[in-house]
Amino acid sequence: MQPHKIGVVLMSIEIKASPAHSTAALIIDEPEETDPWHLPELKDTGVPWSALDTKGKALRVLVSVGKLILLLGLLYMFVCSLDILSSAFQLVGGKTAGDIFQDNKVLSNPLAGLVIGVLVTLLVQSSSTSSSIVVSMVSSGLLTVQVAIPIIMGTNIGTSVTNTLVAMTQAGERNTFRRAFAGATVHDFFNWLSVLVLLPLEVASGYLYVVTKLITDSFEIQSGEAPDLLNVITDVLTESVIQLDESVISGIATNDPEAMNKSLIKKWCQTFTNTTLMNVTVPGPENCTSPSLCWVDGNYTFTLKNVSKTYNIKKCTHLFVDVNLPDMAVGLILLALSLLVLCSCLVLIVKLLNSMLKGQVAAVIKKILNTNLPFPFGWVTGYIAILVGAGMTFIVQSSSVFTSAITPLVGIGVISIERAYPLCLGSNIGTTTTAILAAMASPGDTLANALQIALVHFLFNISGIILWYPIPFTRFPIRLAKGLGNITAKYRWFAVVYIICCFFFLPLLIFGLSLAGWEVLAGVSIPLLIMLIIIIAINVLQKRKPGWLPAVLRSWDFLPLWAHSLAPWDKAVGVIIAKCCCCCKCCQVASDAQEDRAQELVENSKTAHTAVYDNPAMSAENEVEDEMKIELNILKMTRL
Repeated sequence: MQPHKIGVVLMSIEIKASPAHSTAALIIDEPEETDPWHLPELKDTGVPWSALDTKGKALRVLVSVGKLILLLGLLYMFVCSLDILSSAFQLVGGKTAGDIFQDNKVLSNPLAGLVIGVLVTLLVQSSSTSSSIVVSMVSSGLLTVQVAIPIIMGTNIGTSVTNTLVAMTQAGERNTFRRAFAGATVHDFFNWLSVLVLLPLEVASGYLYVVTKLITDSFEIQSGEAPDLLNVITDVLTESVIQLDESVISGIATNDPEAMNKSLIKKWCQTFTNTTLMNVTVPGPENCTSPSLCWVDGNYTFTLKNVSKTYNIKKCTHLFVDVNLPDMAVGLILLALSLLVLCSCLVLIVKLLNSMLKGQVAAVIKKILNTNLPFPFGWVTGYIAILVGAGMTFIVQSSSVFTSAITPLVGIGVISIERAYPLCLGSNIGTTTTAILAAMASPGDTLANALQIALVHFLFNISGIILWYPIPFTRFPIRLAKGLGNITAKYRWFAVVYIICCFFFLPLLIFGLSLAGWEVLAGVSIPLLIMLIIIIAINVLQKRKPGWLPAVLRSWDFLPLWAHSLAPWDKAVGVIIAKCCCCCKCCQVASDAQEDRAQELVENSKTAHTAVYDNPAMSAENEVEDEMKIELNILKMTRL
């Protein structure tokens, strides 16, 4: 009997132990919180290829080919809309850009030059246009190469706003917007950090000027022509919409009085200039071209001089060639249309990519783009991505087009931000090679200065890559972009605040302080910089070494909540948006009520002859009830 009892006891122990084991397993296997930066799996919800019959397979192939053609067409329209957007910004702010460049006294301040480069590139939405203005001013002697270097740095920053604006079109889904905005702003942070290090270095040592001067003096480079690659395809559409006379902006920048009264819209696409030696009247003998070619007849002095006359042969055929509107009006029309086409193309491209990149196709593309080379050559993958970015940007001849094209891919999870970073660095190099080839097309007497400025742009980006890429620890732009992506995913309105502050408010503030003089600029900026450095240091110590700090500084709780958290600001923004929405809804409710009341009166008048047994008092009561319901609805909508 005792063994039987022992067996029963053991069985009871086993039975009791079993639930305890299963409970522990449940605790261990509890799913962890997903990483928001993990690339999502794009699941294929369609019928597998093996389950399709011959007709179904043929139909799927035709649909896939159709989607690919549609995608290429949308990309073409996207690139063309960016080109027209650049032309629109030039029409709106081109002459202002030229006027800004004229103040040489302000440009001698490196910070003012940097800010002017940012603002002018924002105005014309093209770093190649703003850099070409700088090159023309250097060639004409209005600017020295040393003064032009900070402006070139500024153009590098200004051109990165385009892909940041593109990321705003993906604000609908939180994680998609997180990745897209981080993928766009990693380019911004690289440019800002590079300027933060290299501008003081250039002011102190002249590093970029000295190195590029040695390069231009060492090689005998012959003039050439900048190639037209993508422009050959896109010019067919863009030149049928608008054509600009780019020499007018350069003429304004070089103090050409005739350019001030000219329109930027090109009217004559083919002209002929005839130069003849003619007798002309001059004020006095000192104005003659040569003493031997000068004679006086009474009160008149004559000399021989080459006189050029331009004959218009063929008129342009774009849409605005005969429109009697000012440049500003045409620019605003094109701005609205190009933004509409740009946003529509982006939304359609993202939806089309989401439908195409599913299942095995998505797996293959993500593997090719995001997988490193096998050990020990894994470190080479990033540099290959830099070369790919440079090559693609050279083909499309615009860093804005390339970075704006990969931003939606980062958003939907096809490209990781770690891979997008070297692609953006490569695009910075690609756009400078185009500038170098364009500079080589300059005349022989201005080739050296034009080429030196283009090489400054190239060396600036190479130096930035050396600073912020080779060592993984120094890839601060990725960490900063991810931090900003997390903030904007939680508070989406902060993306707008970031764009306004970084590309408009901060440059205008620095420019205004620069106009006041070095003393005012130093008196305001140095205390702010010291305060910023102290805040960053305290934040780092709070996370890593809180014991080194006094008890008060181990958190920011001693400050008001609005001073160290965005939550109160988020509530304020929510209240403002709610009020705006309520106002719109109230207006809509009131208009709907008026329409309903008018419709009721019409119906009542139509049915008055049939409503013999209706009670007028009851109708009046119903009307009063309806009015009270409308008023209550308005009060509910306006209540927060």
